[in-house]
Amino acid sequence: MDRARIVETEDGSHTVISPQFGEAYHSKYGAIQESRHVFLQAGLHPLLHKKEEIAILEIGFGTGLNALLTWLGTKEQPVNVHYDALEAYPIPKETVENLNYPDILDVEINIWNKLHSFSWGSAILLADNFRLVKHRVLFQKFRSARLYDLIYFDAFAPEAQPELWDIPMMRSMYNCLHFDGVLVTYCAKGYVKRNLKSVGFTVESIPGPPGKREMTRAIKMKMNE
Repeated sequence: MDRARIVETEDGSHTVISPQFGEAYHSKYGAIQESRHVFLQAGLHPLLHKKEEIAILEIGFGTGLNALLTWLGTKEQPVNVHYDALEAYPIPKETVENLNYPDILDVEINIWNKLHSFSWGSAILLADNFRLVKHRVLFQKFRSARLYDLIYFDAFAPEAQPELWDIPMMRSMYNCLHFDGVLVTYCAKGYVKRNLKSVGFTVESIPGPPGKREMTRAIKMKMNE
């Protein structure tokens, strides 16, 4: 199998080309700006003023960038975060060590190393208000008694992982959320939005990050809404 390959994106931050799927983990137009736009601005930020506790499920831990940005975006906020991250194909240690996110984001290297080196299935505190658990598992096999306020759906594109964009997956994610829970993804394909609607989500097409006209936000509305 080929090794994971690091590529610089247009905002200067790195992405990785997956040897399993031949796909990049982040947009070539800017890894950091894409993650901030899709997951933080469209997903996390609207919840910060509404909740004192936020449970986040990330489907596709990948490079750890979304988790790192979420920690940075909440460590000084009056909110407690529980963050479950799923990853079936972890990036090799030597690849992680060469990613430039700590330098660009001015993050201490011990935090970056801690994010990646702690054991799968264990919990760590990146801050007093930020609890992270990484799970080395496919979403289809993940089981949790917890309901989530927010899903970061960061799977590879439908062409690479079609089974993750079909109706059974959408139904499982719907069932993982509280009412008023939100799912955000970079993908804006019509059939993906139709699949989300078919299981009960209210779907919004909103402006995408650089290089994409639209992205998708889906909300699990209360029954009487």
